[in-house]
Amino acid sequence: MTEFSEKRVHQQIRNFERAMDGFEADQPFSRYLTTFFKLNKQMGSSDRKSTSRLCYNYFRLGAAASQLSQQRRLVLAEFLCEQHSALVTLLEPSYADKINLPIKDKLAFLEKEGVLRAKDLFPFTDRLSEQVDLFAFLESQLVQPNLYIRVKHGRMNFVRAILDENQIPYAVVGEHTISLTNGTSLQRFTALEGIVEVQDLSSQRTLAYMNPQDRASWWDACAASGGKSLLLMDACPSVNLLVSDVRMSILRNLDERFDRAGIMHYRKKILDLTKDTYPLLGNERFDGVLLDAPCTGSGTWGRTPEMVRQFRAEKIVEFNTLQKTIASHVAEHVKVGKPLVYITCSVFKAENEDVVNYIIDDLGFELERMSYLKGYEERADSMFVARLIKK
Repeated sequence: MTEFSEKRVHQQIRNFERAMDGFEADQPFSRYLTTFFKLNKQMGSSDRKSTSRLCYNYFRLGAAASQLSQQRRLVLAEFLCEQHSALVTLLEPSYADKINLPIKDKLAFLEKEGVLRAKDLFPFTDRLSEQVDLFAFLESQLVQPNLYIRVKHGRMNFVRAILDENQIPYAVVGEHTISLTNGTSLQRFTALEGIVEVQDLSSQRTLAYMNPQDRASWWDACAASGGKSLLLMDACPSVNLLVSDVRMSILRNLDERFDRAGIMHYRKKILDLTKDTYPLLGNERFDGVLLDAPCTGSGTWGRTPEMVRQFRAEKIVEFNTLQKTIASHVAEHVKVGKPLVYITCSVFKAENEDVVNYIIDDLGFELERMSYLKGYEERADSMFVARLIKK
């Protein structure tokens, strides 16, 4: 390794340390990093890219090897997450000939060396559902998920032509789904506006649990930015849709997305679902209700790995209580014989199977089917979805 390369590696480490030292875990790391780069304009694109990579790789260690120094843990993170790393070659050359091994083999090597335990990558494994493949899930925490887009009906060839013309690598993974490398920017292609929506693969697959019928009435109870509603309306444009959320600012963002997608006919309400819904909804009943419930988001931490070290297990109980409260209010507005589709982006049993059991035992529903959408097997987010029918 040349002197210049060694200096470069040490500069990358200093940039990493400066970025990490300023992060107070009071906001998403991506937002913090944007501000950090704006305040350090002397950093070129190469510096920004390497700093981002090192920080995110470091977060992917979770609680593993916590007994070691920050720099030593960074070496381990680079070794596990990358296929080539000048940092590893310089600071731990004995690892260099193993860096191209599969992740499971690298983890086994480090465990044999007594350096770390794979289970510490995600220090909440005792809270996982039994349906989650533990070691496949742990390995996925070391890999950045792909970017997925959903293509409007009938426009796949048009979208592919734009991607091909601009030499953007992609893979078609379904009738309406395209997978791209994370970080791919499509904003400059104005012709795609309203034709594609950024939406994770697992999120798109929740449509199979909705089964909307023409002119049926549906309520998206925790609509947020409207991703599930857009999915529903693209599949069945004649649905009579109500969207709600707790803040008007959220619904304004939804309005903008709907406008770009050409969806004009829907109702919206500001609703706090922790409280009685009768004053605003009365006795209104729906042919289908989507409850994409607030949750820990643990199935998405492959995209936001800083969450692993920020999260406290006590929050799982809080979300379980919140989800049951919301479900109890939403359930009153489902017609007999019609579905409540319960969704989370969590892998914790308490937020998923336990809440479903509550809906069955206490709210008068029967389970039609439920499943974990195992994004950890496909470089995507992991989600849970259940379709329950009101008795």
